[in-house]
Amino acid sequence: MSARAIWYVAGTKRSPSGTLYMHCRVKPGASKNREGIASVDDEAVGICVSAQAREGEANKAVIKVLSEALDLPKSGLHITQGLKSKSKTVAAVGSWVNSGEKECLRRVREYLDEAMDTT
Repeated sequence: MSARAIWYVAGTKRSPSGTLYMHCRVKPGASKNREGIASVDDEAVGICVSAQAREGEANKAVIKVLSEALDLPKSGLHITQGLKSKSKTVAAVGSWVNSGEKECLRRVREYLDEAMDTT
């Protein structure tokens, strides 16, 4: 897994919480039965959502899909780049994200692989 698709930024004295970042490639307007994590490669996490790319509907759906896949609350995820693009960067914070870089990256890969198998 390349650092380009998923990377971890350790906390600092000012902000002790670590943050996980994911570069995502979103496919809006997919059929409802294809919704979820479609792929994980060196460049991006592929996400299919049934919502259309208008008025933030697809962005909300991306947060919902990632929240379910990563077992994090929706409030722990936010889109930092690409609000009006199919290419987005999503930041994640939360309980297991603070477990350190190595453990966090192992766990996110495990969750994404598991989510891909169920779609």
